Amino acid sequence: MPLFWPLLVSLVLSAGWLWFFVRRDRHPEPAWLLARTFGWGMVAWGVSAAFGGTFEHLPAKLGLLTPFLVLLLTAIVEEGSKFLAAITATTEHEFDEPMDGLVYAVTAALGFAFVENVTYSLGFGASALAWHAPLTTLVHALFSAPQGYALGGRHLRGGRWWRSRGLLLSITLHFVFNGLLTGAAGWTQFLALAAVLCLMALLAGRYYRHFEAHARDNPQSP
Repeated sequence: MPLFWPLLVSLVLSAGWLWFFVRRDRHPEPAWLLARTFGWGMVAWGVSAAFGGTFEHLPAKLGLLTPFLVLLLTAIVEEGSKFLAAITATTEHEFDEPMDGLVYAVTAALGFAFVENVTYSLGFGASALAWHAPLTTLVHALFSAPQGYALGGRHLRGGRWWRSRGLLLSITLHFVFNGLLTGAAGWTQFLALAAVLCLMALLAGRYYRHFEAHARDNPQSP
């Protein structure tokens, strides 16, 4: 498959979801910082892919524990790398309100998903571009929503444990979702995946509305 189509489709999907998450931000973020965070998300994919390649060599003697550990380590590395990518924006002066946590966490996740979509499409062809790219872009953004809520919450509560809980929740959602994807195909699996996806969407919506209400109630905030 020519590189043009994976790049175009992945870029459109990323831009569309980014617009969806930032469209109601009362204090829009600067384009340069969004672009930089997106770029760090792309770097995060490279880091996680490098680690992921080593997971295939886990000792076979672990038996049934091997698939479990691969799923867990994959979730930890991918969400941890996206979290670090999002944190690069928190030291900037422009990161000045709770909503910014969600904006930059999702932006980093979309950068991550962008590279993953391109590489999967080049490796597996048009079918991956048709079904993998839309799903991957959405779920990576939703996986990162708890991280964004935790990063933004430092303006309300603060504390390392507050941020750690957001990362742990992201890892848990990622682990459960990927575990269901690797299970036996059937209606039970489909319903379970749909339930987890709905849960992630509800959490992201709740976080978004909370920070939106905070911005509305505090119009004096920069």
